[in-house]
Amino acid sequence: MVKATSSAPSQRMLKVGEMVRAALTKILQRDDIRDPDVDGVVISVSEVRMSPDLKIANAYVKALAHEDQTAIIAGLNRSAKFVRKKLGPELRHMKYMPEIRFRDDTSYENFNKIDALLNRPEVVRDLEIDDEDGERS
Repeated sequence: MVKATSSAPSQRMLKVGEMVRAALTKILQRDDIRDPDVDGVVISVSEVRMSPDLKIANAYVKALAHEDQTAIIAGLNRSAKFVRKKLGPELRHMKYMPEIRFRDDTSYENFNKIDALLNRPEVVRDLEIDDEDGERS
């Protein structure tokens, strides 16, 4: 019998991802990273997605008040070993300390694109409710 594989993360992956996200947030708030591209930058960790074996953590981050994220992501990835070492005390109960890979969080841009589409005049017109019969026109 062949076991069906699911692309959805397991409960364990979600739980560990949230623990890593919380620990990363603490480390980034302390401003311990001394990379010139990251030093003094406020960084938000929106999500951490774990690999099925829990050995790789993809951290989706956004530097607040910065347009160009590439230099900041590069700086974070250069500091990934340092960050991994700092995670040790926070995640001491884990069997393996995951390798951290920083990724640009593009969800904010996606939200803005959807919002802009929904506010276009032709879409607003289609969503208006007809006052006479209460149905969409």
